[in-house]
Amino acid sequence: MKKIQPILDFLEGSEFAMAGVSRDRKKFGGALFADLNGRGFRIYPINPNADKIDGHDCYPDVTSLPEHVQKLFIVTAKKETVPLVEQAVRKGISKIWIQQMSETPEAIRLAEENNIDLITRECMYMHAEPVGSIHKFHRAVRKFFGRFPK
Repeated sequence: MKKIQPILDFLEGSEFAMAGVSRDRKKFGGALFADLNGRGFRIYPINPNADKIDGHDCYPDVTSLPEHVQKLFIVTAKKETVPLVEQAVRKGISKIWIQQMSETPEAIRLAEENNIDLITRECMYMHAEPVGSIHKFHRAVRKFFGRFPK
């Protein structure tokens, strides 16, 4: 059974970098970025093809982030995940959440080998409060079947 505490620790302070932010709000990375900002989170968007997204300064890569940023949320295509974890290791990032469907065995191994607090196989929408709509229903189902982190 997964533990809930690493998820709560990641979300504490409501500030983290997000790799995979899209300018297109119809794409998952764009929709999630806009939604989390609307919930009061302070997100540092990473997109090598944008200077700004929704008025927020964009960073081309993990190594360009401000020094104080110690959490990275990855919501990219799988082929981009390992390079992002490598950058996070070089940057000294201590916590990484790889959105379900973005993880790879290589990225997980790299994070674990570098003692990074890692969250995988979890959806941000299930945990970033307030949880609403279909995600609230999915969370209830997971809790009912004992598959929600405790």
